[in-house]
Amino acid sequence: MTDLHWLTISAAAALIERRELSPVELTEACLARIEALEPRLNAFITVLADEARAEARTAADEITRGEYRDPLHGVPIALKDIFDVAGVRTTAASSILADNVAEADSDAAERLRAAGAIIIGKLNLHEFAFGATGRDSHFGPARNPWDTEVVTGGSSSGSGAAVASGECLGALGTDTGGSIRIPASLCGIAGIKPTFGRVSRRGVVPLSWSLDHVGPLARSVEDCAILLQALAGHDPGDQSSDDMPVPDYRANLRDGVRGLRIGLPETFFSEQLDPEVEAAVKKAIGVLEELGAQVMPVALPHIVAAPAALSAFMLPEATAYHQRWLNERADEYSDSVRYRLEIGATYSAVQYVQGQRFREMIVRDWRDEVFSKVDLLATAATQIPAARIDGSDLSVTWSLIRLTNPINLLGLPAISVPCGFTGNNLPIGLQLVGRWWDEATVFRAAHAYEQATDWHTRRPPL
Repeated sequence: MTDLHWLTISAAAALIERRELSPVELTEACLARIEALEPRLNAFITVLADEARAEARTAADEITRGEYRDPLHGVPIALKDIFDVAGVRTTAASSILADNVAEADSDAAERLRAAGAIIIGKLNLHEFAFGATGRDSHFGPARNPWDTEVVTGGSSSGSGAAVASGECLGALGTDTGGSIRIPASLCGIAGIKPTFGRVSRRGVVPLSWSLDHVGPLARSVEDCAILLQALAGHDPGDQSSDDMPVPDYRANLRDGVRGLRIGLPETFFSEQLDPEVEAAVKKAIGVLEELGAQVMPVALPHIVAAPAALSAFMLPEATAYHQRWLNERADEYSDSVRYRLEIGATYSAVQYVQGQRFREMIVRDWRDEVFSKVDLLATAATQIPAARIDGSDLSVTWSLIRLTNPINLLGLPAISVPCGFTGNNLPIGLQLVGRWWDEATVFRAAHAYEQATDWHTRRPPL
């Protein structure tokens, strides 16, 4: 069997369960792909080749004994390098943590291991997850497999590049203002930010305690559902982790969108879009309508003020975490990250509290006035396609986060799925946003759209 690295998780799982594919063979295929593409893509900071081979042999032995566990059993998965893996360094793509070796697994790594997944390595990111381009990393930028001269999006830049290029079958990222959905959009793959509190952040280097989310990136919506199934659930070790029941995310995955009410925001999300992005997203919404969804305009209370409110507590929280290093090692930060941390120090306690109170208000009003009328929102994932790596980080960042960061403020589940390409063959993403705790409906709609189109089947010209 050739091109094993392009298998989806669901396809690989079926072959592994039937013993038609060995985890050893699949892992070797991914390691060969990594060797062929790195450091050209620079998606990985640490490749765990020996460990992955040992885990693959263990998985193969378990499956041979009839101890098959889960669709992730024997499947190579990579983690953004802010997730702790015991005995492996967690660098956060910084010089400050370049030699920081984790003593224990993060909750996410524990859950992946319990499902039988093989951790194949740690992925590049925007330094300390504090940027939307992925350009600024102590280890150099990750590069987009569709065009190595443009950004992958961040901060989960290596996650987007590795999955899109076939270096692993799935990856974990984090999302504080769009850092899963942006690289998913710019790299032409799927990526979901679940509801705030759905997945534990224990053992993950924080950016903002009030806004950080953990979630998966993969080459299909179903694969994202498989990964989230393994990750989701209450963790007593994380005070933000909720004990809401976790549904079977694949149970209704193929139910289609007929009867679903999809809202099109009347303002904000439709403004200042790149013309090619706007055209692709309009066409994608038309596909959803043709599939039976009821598409309607919807007003979004307080949306214009959402980015400022988010900044009022995201930036100070980031600065609080970094304060000791800002005092002692400020010159080790990249210019863009240090600049954002310095801005965080300028906010007052009053502004912080006002931002949190605004969050409570907007959540209440969206619950009453938006999600009483629609089941989902459909928007572009980013205003623009991928920009050049050698451009300005700060000038591009706002265009990348503008349509994603209000969703972090609200804590809603949201996915990006491929919905087209520019004339320069750069991917475009459709964002679907659901009610709190209703990732299942987000998956259902995203899967229906994905299966009605072929964007997700395209491969970068490496």
